[in-house]
Amino acid sequence: MNKISNILTRMAHSYQIIMKVLVFIIAIVVVIWQMPRSVKFKYEFQKMRPWQHEALYAPFNFPIYKTDEQLKQEKEEALKDFYPIYIYDTEVTGNNRVRMLVDFENQWNGKEADKLTNLNVLKMLYDTIENVGIISQSSIRDGMKPESMIDVVKDRFVRTKQIRDFYTMKTASERVSEILSEMDVKVDDVLINRLLLVYLNQNVFYSEELTNQAEEQALSAISLTFGMIQKDELIISEGEVITDEKYNILNSLRIEYDSLGADNFFNKNMNFYGQAVIVCIIFIFLFLGLKLLRPDVVNENNSLTMILVMMLLIIIPSFLVIRHYPTMIFMMPITILSMLLLTFFDAKTSIYVQTLTLLIISLAAPNAFQFFLLEFLVSMISIFILVSNTSRSRYFLTSFVIFISYIVVKLGMSLIFEGSVEGLSMQDVGRFAMNTLFTMLTLPLSFLFERFFGFVTDLTLLELSNTNSPLLIRLSSEAPGTFQHVMQVADLCEEALYKIGGNMLLARTGAMYHDIGKINNPLYFTENQVNKFNYHDDVSNIESAQIIINHVLDGIEICRKFHIPEDIIDFVRTHHGTRRTEYFYQMELRENPDGDVNEADFRYHGPIPFSKETAVLMMADSVEAASRSLKDKTEESISKLVDTIIDAQVNDNQFINTDLTFRDITMVKKVFKKKLMNIYHVRIAYPV
Repeated sequence: MNKISNILTRMAHSYQIIMKVLVFIIAIVVVIWQMPRSVKFKYEFQKMRPWQHEALYAPFNFPIYKTDEQLKQEKEEALKDFYPIYIYDTEVTGNNRVRMLVDFENQWNGKEADKLTNLNVLKMLYDTIENVGIISQSSIRDGMKPESMIDVVKDRFVRTKQIRDFYTMKTASERVSEILSEMDVKVDDVLINRLLLVYLNQNVFYSEELTNQAEEQALSAISLTFGMIQKDELIISEGEVITDEKYNILNSLRIEYDSLGADNFFNKNMNFYGQAVIVCIIFIFLFLGLKLLRPDVVNENNSLTMILVMMLLIIIPSFLVIRHYPTMIFMMPITILSMLLLTFFDAKTSIYVQTLTLLIISLAAPNAFQFFLLEFLVSMISIFILVSNTSRSRYFLTSFVIFISYIVVKLGMSLIFEGSVEGLSMQDVGRFAMNTLFTMLTLPLSFLFERFFGFVTDLTLLELSNTNSPLLIRLSSEAPGTFQHVMQVADLCEEALYKIGGNMLLARTGAMYHDIGKINNPLYFTENQVNKFNYHDDVSNIESAQIIINHVLDGIEICRKFHIPEDIIDFVRTHHGTRRTEYFYQMELRENPDGDVNEADFRYHGPIPFSKETAVLMMADSVEAASRSLKDKTEESISKLVDTIIDAQVNDNQFINTDLTFRDITMVKKVFKKKLMNIYHVRIAYPV
C-alpha cells in the first residue's frame, strides 16, 4: 500500500511534467500518423545550372514524361479537328408532322377540290425545312460563327457541316414566306403559315455528353511519356549543365520515386521510420528552443498546449492537401500560424515555431526546398508587418502584403530555378488569392483560442485599457477620484515594468481595473469624498473594514459581469494580498484595549501576488494612495514613504510567490520616487 501511495504522490508532484510529455507524444503521433508516405527524391536541381552531385545512374527502368508544354501542344493538335457534336432528332420531326396533318384536317374549311393542293404544299414546306434542320440555340453557339464546323449525327451517320447549313427559327420562317410568294398555285397562306409556325421546331440539338466522350477519347490517345531510360544508364555526370532535356529526365525520375513510395510496401515502412525519427527530432528541438527562448511558455502547460494545437491546425490540413491535391498546397494559409503565434506570443517564438512547422510540412511537400523557401520568406514578411500591431485592421493590411509577397517571391524563384517568368502562372496567382482570403480567418481563430485557452492578447488589452470602454466610463463618472488614482497607478506600473522587464500592457490594463469594485460604495473611499464629512464616522471599525475589504470581492463580481478576462481579474483579487486594513485595525485596538479583537475581520482575503506584474501593482497602489496624504511632499518625505511601504510589504511576505529579486525591488523604488516627484513637482536638492 505504501509503495502505491508513494507512486501516486510522485505522480501528483510530477503532474506538470507528465502533461508536457503527454501533449508532445500526442502531437508527434498525430503528425506521423497523418504524414503522407512517399519516397522523396533526394536531389535538388535547377535548369541551366551544373549538376552539383556525383554522376547519377538510373536505379531502375523508367519512362520519360512529356513536359506540360508538350502535352498542351499535343492536346491542342488533337482537338484542332474536333468539332461539337449535334444530334438530328427524327422523332421530334416525325411526331410534329403527324400532329400538323391532323390539325390541318380539323382546321380546313375551304373547297374540297383545293384541299389536296394545300395539303401537298404544307407537307413540302415542312419537309423542306425540317429535313435541312433547325439548329437549337445554346450557350455553346454564342462564340461560333456561321462558318464554324459541327458534327451532326443523323440516322447513325456523322456528317460535318457548317452552322450556316442549318435554319434557325427566324430564317426558317423567312424561307417559308419566300417559297409561298414564289408559288404559281393559289393556297391558303394564312392557314399554312399558322400551322408551320406552330409545328416547325428545332430538331438539331447540341449533345454535351457525346461531345465530352469524343473529346476524352481524343485526349486519351495522347501518351504521357516518350522513350525509356534503362537501368544503370548514365543520366547526368557531375558538373554537367542541366539542359531542358536533362531536366525533363530528372523530373521523370522524381515522379517515379513518388509513385514507387505509394506502392512499395518495403519503401513505405522504411519511409515511415525515417519520418518518425525526423519528426521526433524536430519536436525535441521545439521543446529545447522554447525552453531557451521562452521558459515561461514551457513552464505553463496551457501555453505549450496552445502552440502544439496551432501547429497541428496547419500541419494536418496541409498533409491532407498534399495527399489528395498536391498542386493545391499553395492555397493552404500556412502564414496563419505565424500570425496567430505573434498575436499571443512574441516575434522570436513566432519565427522559431513557424520554421519548425515548415520543416515538418516540407518532409511531405513536393519540391520541398522551393516550398520551404517560398513559405518561409512570406511568413517572415507577415511577422515583420504584424509585429507592431496596434489594431485589428492591421490583420487586413498583413493579408494584402502576404498576397503581394507570394507573387513577388514566386516570380523571383521562377527566375532563379527556371530562368524565366513562366513559372508564375495565373493559376498560381489564383491560389495565392485564395490563400490570402483564408488568412482572414486569423481574427476569428485568435478569438476562439483566446476564449478556449483563457489567454488575453495585446489587442484585447488595448481595447480594455481604452478609457472609453463601458466599465472605465462608469468608473470615471461614479468614482472620479478613484479613476484618477488608477490612472496614476497605471503609469507607475508601466514605468516600473519597463525597467525590470515584464508585460507593461497587461500591468497597465490590470491597474486600470484593480479598484473597479469601489463604484459600489465610492463615498467610503477618501479620494472620492468632496467635503469634510466622512461616511465611516457613522459605522463601526469592523463595518468600515468590511466595506473596504469588499471592494475587492465587488470588483471581481463586476469584472465577471462585464466579461473581463481572468488575467485582469487577477490584478483585482491580488492587489491587497493578505494585508490588513491597518487604519481601522489600529482604531479598533485603541477603542478596545482590553477587548478581544479578531484580526481576521480586518485582513484581506488574498491571494498574494504571483507575478511581477501583480506585485508591482500592489506596490504602486499603496505608494500612490499614501502619497496623497503627505502634507509636505519633498524629496526626503517621498523617498521615505516609498521605502517604508514597500519594505513593509516585503516583510509581510507578500511577494514570496513571485520571481522578483532584491535588485528588481530596488529599481521599482527608484522609479516610483522619480515619478512621484515629477507628479508633485518636487525639486531635487542638489549639493551646494
